[in-house]
Amino acid sequence: MVTLNINGNTHELDVPEDMPLLWVIRDVIGMKGTKFGCGMAQCGACTVHLNGVAIRSCVTPASAASGEITTIEAMSEDPVGKKVQQAWLDLGVAQCGYCQAGQIMNATALLKKTPQPDTQEIVDAMAGNLCRCGTYNRILTAIERAAGKEVKA
Repeated sequence: MVTLNINGNTHELDVPEDMPLLWVIRDVIGMKGTKFGCGMAQCGACTVHLNGVAIRSCVTPASAASGEITTIEAMSEDPVGKKVQQAWLDLGVAQCGYCQAGQIMNATALLKKTPQPDTQEIVDAMAGNLCRCGTYNRILTAIERAAGKEVKA
């Protein structure tokens, strides 16, 4: 048995301890917002927060996920996450949208740790999140907007 606290709800689950958190979230609990990308923690599509830190759920065993897990489904209730999501919408960041949950999760973790990041800090923090459509400039601008910087759309 593994006990997980996901988005404020406690789940007692009969899953293997080494089952990746991603598959517990998606297949066992049924929350489909967190995406599978590469399975090797290289693309960032599976990013969730564990105790406020962005982690790759595809390589995190369920048994290692002690504490508060936050997924994209809870971002609209988070003040910083809400700002990030609104900036994404305002700037039309998403193209195909597949990577966007992971991008938003990583951006939110960055802004919680560093509320006023400079451009290089944003680039460095987001380097592990890949976007097949290449919307990196819009992602950067959206994060700057969510951080309260004056940016042109």
